[in-house]
Amino acid sequence: MDIRNLEYFIEVARRKSFSQAAEAIHISQPSISRAIKELETQFGITLFYRNTKYVELTDAGEFILEQAQQVVSSFENISTKLEGLTKMQAGKLHIGLPPITAVTTFAHLLSAFRKAYPKIRIQLYEFGPKKIETSIQDGLLDMGIFTPDESTELYEKIWFEKDPLNVIVHPAHRLAARDIINYQDLKDEEFIIYNSDYKLYDIIVSGCKQAGFTPKIALETSQREMMTQMVATNYGIALLPSKICKSLDTKTIVSKPFIDPKFCLRLALVWKKDRYLSHAFREFLTFVKKEYGVAEAL
Repeated sequence: MDIRNLEYFIEVARRKSFSQAAEAIHISQPSISRAIKELETQFGITLFYRNTKYVELTDAGEFILEQAQQVVSSFENISTKLEGLTKMQAGKLHIGLPPITAVTTFAHLLSAFRKAYPKIRIQLYEFGPKKIETSIQDGLLDMGIFTPDESTELYEKIWFEKDPLNVIVHPAHRLAARDIINYQDLKDEEFIIYNSDYKLYDIIVSGCKQAGFTPKIALETSQREMMTQMVATNYGIALLPSKICKSLDTKTIVSKPFIDPKFCLRLALVWKKDRYLSHAFREFLTFVKKEYGVAEAL
């Protein structure tokens, strides 16, 4: 069995697309298709359901995926240990990032890590928080950035971001002249809000309910640009992390601090508890902990 066929199979499962998998690993789509066909012939099973929009693992494909990940991880571990004999630091990591939140701090860390470990490749995937969490559980991502449930014992995590939420409004909005905004100011407003994939949806709705009202939601979205565009047309108000607000055009959007200090975005670097940690994974965690280890108390 060619180990590359298993790697191609895992990439297609991760991307749910033959064409996107081929583009990600820089080979032709026919080569990807041929590799999957060889595996299906070898095992005598169908690995994917296929249609014009996406591909999905069959039950047999799910089973093969779990075994393939173990085989590829073991193979990569052998390679990494051999490279270690010549004092080379190498490997690959798959990390999921949410599209709507500001991860500027983490981006600086990734840049610093790449300079320190140029042979360790980091592949980034932009997914919603729920898909990041599912992909970590399925082994398709090594780690991801989201707000984990603190009561769960499924994950290990390093907290690295705590960013208060600001209220953003149109310059002509009645709240634009306020120095600070409280819950009662928002009682009659139309909210442009993160969709329910995001922990901030729960934080905002829960905070408003505790203040005695249910927010009027005009739009739920996973697109930050959609949120800011709707606010810029005075369609409603939104709450965004303060670091994002600093980059907004003050001619079209006004940002005001919110009075509740608990009203904030908290992000952690999360990975599955008790999973196998490759050499690259361990090096990355060591690097991150040097930067954010004290952030556990956030």
